[in-house]
Amino acid sequence: MKNLFRSALVSTAAALLLSTGIAYAKTDLLVYTAIEADELPMFKKAFESKHRDIRIKWVRDSTGIITSKLLAEKQNPQADIVWGLAATSLMVLDNEGYFEAYAPKGSESLDKRFIDEAAPPRWVGQRAWLAAICVNEKEIAKKGVLAPTGWKDLTKPEYKGMVVMPNPNSSGTGFLDVSAWLQMWGEDEGWKYMDALHQNIAWYTHSGSKPCKQAAAGEIPIGVSFAYRGAKSKKRGAPLIIVAPEEGVGWDIEAMGIVKGAKNAEAAKAFADWSVSREANELYNKAMAVVAMPGVAKPVEFFPEGIEEKMIENDFKWAARERVRILDEWRRRYDAKSLPKK
Repeated sequence: MKNLFRSALVSTAAALLLSTGIAYAKTDLLVYTAIEADELPMFKKAFESKHRDIRIKWVRDSTGIITSKLLAEKQNPQADIVWGLAATSLMVLDNEGYFEAYAPKGSESLDKRFIDEAAPPRWVGQRAWLAAICVNEKEIAKKGVLAPTGWKDLTKPEYKGMVVMPNPNSSGTGFLDVSAWLQMWGEDEGWKYMDALHQNIAWYTHSGSKPCKQAAAGEIPIGVSFAYRGAKSKKRGAPLIIVAPEEGVGWDIEAMGIVKGAKNAEAAKAFADWSVSREANELYNKAMAVVAMPGVAKPVEFFPEGIEEKMIENDFKWAARERVRILDEWRRRYDAKSLPKK
């Protein structure tokens, strides 16, 4: 009896040690991202269920802040992989030699717009996010004005003090808006437009989703944001009209790149491989209407009808090359209305 009891204790102890050993054997994968925080648990759960030896550790903030953090860490990179950051930001970082060339398994089946031209690529896209205007129909009714149908409507005198948009220095959504306006109308007319828009701006936020959240909450009548956030807020019952501006919409690609010299390069490659899979693309499509894998995307509830057809011809290389100059000029002209950074 004593021997049986002793054997049971030994077995239990061995099991505990084994389980502890397995826990300690997990690789902590450090992932820098700008994907919306409320989506991250879904991606973490899906990936870790396939790779039980890897545990994702997120570092999440707005696009501009993550980009600045990565540039500041250039001499001593901390991240293993940058994932879900604007492709224009990855191009800036790639110019600094930040990424390891790697073609994730299955990436040859992706839409060519979503993958770096280099072979093997240094960044690979996941999905596109599209600009939109979130309009609180109750608030504009109180003001006695109609909802805008395009970007240039936002400069009309009746919208004075009623518009909020993201600061492009902090927000990828803000930058894709500014970049789109300059591409659509040229430098002179683009800056003239932003001068006029600035007169109607109540404040600039440091988050791309915040203007839509504020419009949804009735804090401001009109928020320049992106379609995903508008659709999500409307699904929750917010009295929003989500406008795809008639002149065209700016867009950018959420993309990933493995950091050169990453401490956990093999785990990063496993995450990159999973990230181009059909399963991952189906998850991307839960929130975004345009994903990297052809034939996967289905319509997303409350996205503005026809918004994909309004996506501008986007010169990502130009946007990446001119990014610093554009942001400096924007800051010089308009930063006085930006909310304080927290």
